Amino acid sequence: MSARRAVTVTAKKAAAKQIQVDVDKPLGLQLSQGKNGLKVKSASGNAAKAGIQAGDTVIYTSSFFGDELWPSDKLGFTRSAIQAAPSPVTFVVVKGDNTSVDVKRLPKKPAPARFGRRLSAAQKARATHLCIDCGYIYCDETPFNELPGDYRCPQCNAPKRRFVKFNADTGKTEGAGLDVGTLATVIGGLVGVAILGYLGLSLS
Repeated sequence: MSARRAVTVTAKKAAAKQIQVDVDKPLGLQLSQGKNGLKVKSASGNAAKAGIQAGDTVIYTSSFFGDELWPSDKLGFTRSAIQAAPSPVTFVVVKGDNTSVDVKRLPKKPAPARFGRRLSAAQKARATHLCIDCGYIYCDETPFNELPGDYRCPQCNAPKRRFVKFNADTGKTEGAGLDVGTLATVIGGLVGVAILGYLGLSLS
């Protein structure tokens, strides 16, 4: 009589699918506090176009300056960050309920680089200026010339004067020469060298 072996079959639940998307403002997104992340109550407009659906769970969103992705465990804090973040806002979303990661234990992480990224048709139509320090392309709805004087690049914190006009069709910039501050520094340096040289000749 042959011996029989008991076989135990353990069913493993597949990890929920995660997607990372950039959503232009206005977002068209309503969130509510969930047990492990923020639940999507409704998604329309740009959020729906990006693939976000009601019932999904948001686990990461852009930070206030858009330079990092922050865990989305608190609704009020995340709302404030989303409102302040430059457009587009980055979301990391779990399709359906989040049972794969503990959002409260997630670390902050760098935001995806925007330099060289592919612009959507709407972003391309609004792209008018580029930061010459890091390559960030300004494509928000507010015209660049209407921004306050203390505006800074959301990616590298460079001042407004470090932006130059940008042609999204050709990918070329206009007027990327020295700004007034840099020019003054260069001239001051040259004058200093000349004075030192003169003093050196006088003392020899």
